[in-house]
Amino acid sequence: MNTKYIRNVAIIAHVDHGKTSLLDQLLYQSGMFRDAELDKLAGGQHNLIMDSNPIERERGITILSKNCAIDYTDQDGSEYKINVIDTPGHADFGGEVERVMKMADGVLLVVDAFEGPMPQTRFVLSKALENHLKPVLVVNKADRTDSRPDDVVTEVFDLLVQLDADDDALDFPVVFSSARDGWARRDMNDGNDNMKPVYDAIIHSVPTPKDNPEEPLQMLVTTLDYSDYVGKIAIGRVFAGRIGEAQAVTVIDNEGKHTLQKVVKLYQFSGLGKAEVDIVQAGDICAIAGLDPVDIGNTIACPDKPSALPVISVDEPTMTMTFRVNDGPFAGREGKYVTSRNIKDRLDKELVTNVALRVEPGNTGEEYKVSGRGLLHLGILLENMRREGYEVCVGKPEVIIRKIDGIRQEPIENLVVECPTDCQNSVMSLLGDRRSEMVSMEIKGGEDDFVRMEFRIPSRGLFGLHARMLNATQGRAIMHHTFDRYEPMRGSIPQRQAGVMVALEQGQVTAYALDSLFDRGIFFVKSGDAVYEGQIVGEHCKDNDIEVNAARAKQLTNMRASGKDESARMRPPRIMSLEAALEYIQDDELVEITPHNIRMRKRLLKETDRRRAERKTRK
Repeated sequence: MNTKYIRNVAIIAHVDHGKTSLLDQLLYQSGMFRDAELDKLAGGQHNLIMDSNPIERERGITILSKNCAIDYTDQDGSEYKINVIDTPGHADFGGEVERVMKMADGVLLVVDAFEGPMPQTRFVLSKALENHLKPVLVVNKADRTDSRPDDVVTEVFDLLVQLDADDDALDFPVVFSSARDGWARRDMNDGNDNMKPVYDAIIHSVPTPKDNPEEPLQMLVTTLDYSDYVGKIAIGRVFAGRIGEAQAVTVIDNEGKHTLQKVVKLYQFSGLGKAEVDIVQAGDICAIAGLDPVDIGNTIACPDKPSALPVISVDEPTMTMTFRVNDGPFAGREGKYVTSRNIKDRLDKELVTNVALRVEPGNTGEEYKVSGRGLLHLGILLENMRREGYEVCVGKPEVIIRKIDGIRQEPIENLVVECPTDCQNSVMSLLGDRRSEMVSMEIKGGEDDFVRMEFRIPSRGLFGLHARMLNATQGRAIMHHTFDRYEPMRGSIPQRQAGVMVALEQGQVTAYALDSLFDRGIFFVKSGDAVYEGQIVGEHCKDNDIEVNAARAKQLTNMRASGKDESARMRPPRIMSLEAALEYIQDDELVEITPHNIRMRKRLLKETDRRRAERKTRK
């Protein structure tokens, strides 16, 4: 196909602003599928088609960037191919956004018609401008009763000015839409009921590829897929020349090493899948099977005149935690992969596709220091490992401190909190204790008055903040954050205020024991759960740790009859998610992750060992 009729566009947005829903509607209305086919691909439950990963479906977020292609016929009869890249909206998956930007010539910037630009909007837009991509603004959720589309357009323009956008980027087209209802309009009053204005904005505003098919081959690998039949599949954009099936190519790795290889199969994207083709020319996005070794950032070049493209640059990680072998009493009961070698092999496999991840040896042969963009970034990796049958223990997350010009500096996050005005004082008090500084504050009108506050806060201050924020605002606050920059250390930040209850012995939790400990605090376990010595079974109502016997059984005597403990006092247990558990633990504690359980425990399981370590610390 002539590059004149190809458009390469990435959809970018802040989390939950509707970019994946928008792409779903573009696919539905493209005429390439019947509704039944799309509903089947979406799981038959009206889920989002592009959120194909099980965790994406469960959490309603996009984790992995994905490719698809839409065939569109313009009103003058011209047939276009639109290559679309769906990107994550959460800040922790910024590495996914950065590596796929190279494939696009323009971006659909999706912004909520009420919320306006948010922290991740700034991040993804700055990456688009760094790659000189033309933005097309889609003001989504314009059907909301509290929407303010005109104000949002102005705010996006102001954001572009702050990011030093050039005149071409500032002259962006605007489309108002409701992805949920399937309509888009250039003017809110025109009554259009389909997505045609979005297609037209892409065709007429996103530049055509400027790549030259007559030059020597150059293709940049930005994504890796895998097939049980053909092995690794390298996905990327052809920037120069042509590539054909069975063609000899030179793969240039990130260190500059050249490897002569052969293309076994060649694919172009078609709808939600891939179609095998004989040749792909410059300007298009394709997938190649049969190359090994090949990694993200490699250049696939012409053997006669091999020339490498610039390596993809990705921002460095800001957080690290220790992965180690599960050495608890219940180790090996549930997991299939439990050794340090199993964990190392899985982390090496993740490094191939997760460009924002870093892995280093730990203090012992059974530990690894794993660094990433944030708690959710590392939490998703752990959740995937758990579902695959791995058992692992992880330590408390720590921010990565850098020395810049001889000064210790820490990562600072841009935090935005939206809450009802009557919660404003609670939020400001909570954040004031965590070394934050307020940047701006504004009142947003609507059915209820909301206040939008923007802060700069150390990444350390975010640990445990989400739960405390929900408690302080009765669950009415919404918070988002993204990495901003490194600044000198801001001093100490309050740690967990409450102590914990630690199990004294191994056994099964009884209602009798929970009843006797009712006034001591909140439990993380329920009657019937198996616990072991050193496991954290609850939160103490005071600031010190205590040892408790959660498996104590009722002694049967002439004065005590056995019963079913109907009268036992028991609060509902606090069920901790993986990320919540990682935020909760302290330096002397670990989270034990298995296929069926998430437990918190002390590093040293025996009480005598903990006391001995405490005495050494005091000395």
